[in-house]
Amino acid sequence: MPATAPLDTGAAADALTTGRAAVLPNPSPLTYVVAATSPQAVNDAKARPADQEVALWVHSDTTWSGLAPTLDLTPAAFSTALDLLRVELVTLLVPVHAGTTPPAWALPALRDGHLLLFGAHWQPLAHLLARFPRLYVSSANRTGQAPVATAAEARAMFGPGTPVTDADSLRDTGTPMPPPPCCASRPTGH
Repeated sequence: MPATAPLDTGAAADALTTGRAAVLPNPSPLTYVVAATSPQAVNDAKARPADQEVALWVHSDTTWSGLAPTLDLTPAAFSTALDLLRVELVTLLVPVHAGTTPPAWALPALRDGHLLLFGAHWQPLAHLLARFPRLYVSSANRTGQAPVATAAEARAMFGPGTPVTDADSLRDTGTPMPPPPCCASRPTGH
């Protein structure tokens, strides 16, 4: 199957529609992630405190545009951040302008004046992501364990209550995959 062919995401879509989490793939070398329309569902699936911060998945231009006024980035840094998120697949800690509050839907990703943003937009998931422009996400693991690199590992870790979209045929599963890279950008002071 070519890496652009849509995946069978029916079970994941059903879970997301009903407020539950689903485990979704990313292109190699990224690992699978737990995604949901609420941060509580992500944290419940991971068996961690319901109020723990999660990343905001900014795969949608609407979500990115909604955050733009609150981000403390120069125009060049703004463009670089979008490239890092969408092309380089880096998870970012992005500073928020002092004295501003991000939209309420972004607050679960806010900590110490920074938003944790994830931006991968893999073509095989495009039809699912288009249905859910605002998702919360975290690596697919339980606290203290490594993120899962295969669908079989995800099913074993999360059990039958959390659907897993299998994309192992599109991924390089023979190479150990590190957690998504992360970096922080410095505020501009504006």
